[in-house]
Amino acid sequence: MLDINKIRADFPILTQKVNGKPLVYFDNGATSQKPQVVIDAISKYYQEINANIHRGVHTLSQLATDAYETSRGKIQSHINAKFAHEVLFTSGTTHGINLVTNGFAAILKPGDEILVSALEHHSNIVPWQMLCEKTGAVLRVIPMNQEGELIMSEYDALLSNKTKIVTVNHISNALGTVNPIKYMIDKAHKVGAAILIDGAQAVPHLKPDVQELDCDFYVFSGHKICGPTGTGILYGKEAWLNKLPPYQGGGEMIKEVSFEKTTYAELPHKFEAGTPNIAGGIALGTAVDYMNEVGFNNIQQQEKELLDYGTKRLLEIEGLKIFGTAKEKTSVISFNIEGIHPYDIGTIIDKLGIAVRTGHHCAQPIMTFFNIPGTIRASFAFYNTKEEIDLMVAAVKKAQLMLS
Repeated sequence: MLDINKIRADFPILTQKVNGKPLVYFDNGATSQKPQVVIDAISKYYQEINANIHRGVHTLSQLATDAYETSRGKIQSHINAKFAHEVLFTSGTTHGINLVTNGFAAILKPGDEILVSALEHHSNIVPWQMLCEKTGAVLRVIPMNQEGELIMSEYDALLSNKTKIVTVNHISNALGTVNPIKYMIDKAHKVGAAILIDGAQAVPHLKPDVQELDCDFYVFSGHKICGPTGTGILYGKEAWLNKLPPYQGGGEMIKEVSFEKTTYAELPHKFEAGTPNIAGGIALGTAVDYMNEVGFNNIQQQEKELLDYGTKRLLEIEGLKIFGTAKEKTSVISFNIEGIHPYDIGTIIDKLGIAVRTGHHCAQPIMTFFNIPGTIRASFAFYNTKEEIDLMVAAVKKAQLMLS
């Protein structure tokens, strides 16, 4: 069991007030808050090490390189990658997806098919559309049902020898649905297709085991797992990373350069051109350490209690409807109140210190499916409490009275 008071003391921002009210932060799906140890790791890098990595023989450069590569090793262990060089540092999930789509531009031909799910964030739709425009490949969509679950029989029917890659999120950012990715990975491989898993919304809640999953690519952002913004990870199987061409050209990603020919560096440096976000990469390792110290079993238990309690309390409000009622779901509640625009609710409860997300959550196809302009999304983290949920419910009721 978590000592919630002790946990909350690790996060300086949770003690502040917003509009004169105690902050209730329920926008964790957008970004998580940062514990003091992560903030300290960033500060320590700039105060004590600040040097470029991999290039200098001087002491500070070697210290920076060691810290950065130690962080890579921590993340390798965390996701159970077979090799450290299968773990690439990126600026976030979007960067990782674009890196893969850029590589597949050299592989796909007209008529090849890409399968994407109806539950995707725009970051896992738009790059694939751009790839189709570039290559002549065709984008196929795995449909969803009214509960916000992907329809597996439709997925099975869409798979064929034309399918070259499947791309699907592990957990929906808009609805909280946990997708059956192990089933989807195995099915994709049976037709010879690769599969990319967008884990941006999953890594705050669980530890993905990429070898057990047997996915070809797994991407996530550091800022959703208590790490800094501008950091992320692309895991790729060694064979695939060797097959794909580099995403960017520049320093660090080369072995030899002449005006006649350039040969590329070995993995992972082939995909890490230029000076990276060194402080961020180091602090991401610190964030992973922190999450593991808290313990993902503890995190899941706490968040399940918050999800169940929040669902029960919100459904007490007359006219409130929850979107996303999948059997397998994480701590996200997307809801609307009949006759009231979600933006109006969000604006009023912000005045009461409640931070939620309103809108389409970069998942417009989901909103189109439900024929709504957007939702109010409350996304809980392990440092949230039932008392905060009570404050949100009271604020929503007040907003409803004001707007009715």
